[in-house]
Amino acid sequence: MQENNRAIVLGIHLTSEENSRETAEYSLTELKELAETAGLDVVAESLQNRPKLDPTYAAGKGKLNEISELAEALEAETLVLDLNLSGSQMRNISELTGLKIIDRTLLILDIFALRATTMEGRLQVEIAQLNDRATRLIGAGLALSRLGGGIGTRGPGETQLETDRRHIQRRIKTLKYRLKELGKRRQLTRENRVKNQLITGAIVGYTNAGKSTLINALCESDLFTLDQVFATLDPTTRRIKNSDIPILLIDTVGFIRKLPHQLIEAFKSTLEEVSYADFIVQVTDISDPEFGTQMDIAERQLEALAADSKPRIHVFNKIDLVDWQIIDQIKQTNRHSAKQIFVSARDGRGLTDLKQAINELPKSQMLPFHLTIPFDQSKIVSELRNVAYIDNVEYTEQGTEISFRIHQGHLGIIKPLLQQF
Repeated sequence: MQENNRAIVLGIHLTSEENSRETAEYSLTELKELAETAGLDVVAESLQNRPKLDPTYAAGKGKLNEISELAEALEAETLVLDLNLSGSQMRNISELTGLKIIDRTLLILDIFALRATTMEGRLQVEIAQLNDRATRLIGAGLALSRLGGGIGTRGPGETQLETDRRHIQRRIKTLKYRLKELGKRRQLTRENRVKNQLITGAIVGYTNAGKSTLINALCESDLFTLDQVFATLDPTTRRIKNSDIPILLIDTVGFIRKLPHQLIEAFKSTLEEVSYADFIVQVTDISDPEFGTQMDIAERQLEALAADSKPRIHVFNKIDLVDWQIIDQIKQTNRHSAKQIFVSARDGRGLTDLKQAINELPKSQMLPFHLTIPFDQSKIVSELRNVAYIDNVEYTEQGTEISFRIHQGHLGIIKPLLQQF
């Protein structure tokens, strides 16, 4: 029997809060996109205004009865809510409507599970899922205790819940140990980058902003791209082609509003790539009506990763989809005082300017030197050509006179020479 993937999405606009109805409508549209990415066929959507959430059902009971009738008419079996629900709320809504209930957190976790391709990614997703399940078990346990004692209620139910909790915690402990071992490999990779004098830039931004497409254009690579949220989950590193100095770009998982804290915690080791990067390239989809809000969400995530003070280039992507008035407005309101570059990763406009800006950013952090290197130590000149920006070279009787700029982390190359003089 073929599985019924027909679903209805429901959002709630809390009128007591500062968020506008337009913001709630956009969040619901985003939820619909998430649902479709997860493989659901969204057949209807609804947005309810409420002063506050109902503690039992989140939405109003009347609205849920209305949704139940609509689902029967449309032959839908799933209700997706633009909220993060407790275990008891999910159970109550399911019992009232007769529908399978999915909230925003479960939906995002499901997409992450679908997109994780590496062992590290799969471990991180399972940890996040188990932490989420443990949280909902606690909610369900409290709900069971309020039903009172009796066979099949509080006693046996609580016992099973405690067993489930212990099993989950043991599994999480095992997964975290395995993840820690994989984290050691990632740390070794970072150390090798430093050893090989490689500068790294993290590509960050809201999901589906075009980060992978941008890396493909800059690095002439073939990273997987898809016009869907969270097309990239596992971080990937590529080297920029034809740059003055070796620079690696690291593709990262996209940010999104209401990102489940379980995911942030579980993906900490992966997100550390942003923290360890030498600079940040923040990508914004300029064609999205909510790009300002998305910029703020990305900014908060960078602050949480202690990466907001790193040197940054702000790339406004998809200029082929907007008129120049919007671009002029952004130029006048540079909120984060970063270098601004306007590009279309799809048709190539602005990429030359972006590559130049990326090359200039490490140079601005480099230390200037003018040295005379004896001919019998010409190996140093060869090494400098690989990692330093060479300003001038002249050959004299004493040796090679060379003016260059070099990153502080790469001083080891010339350290013997500096000690000698």
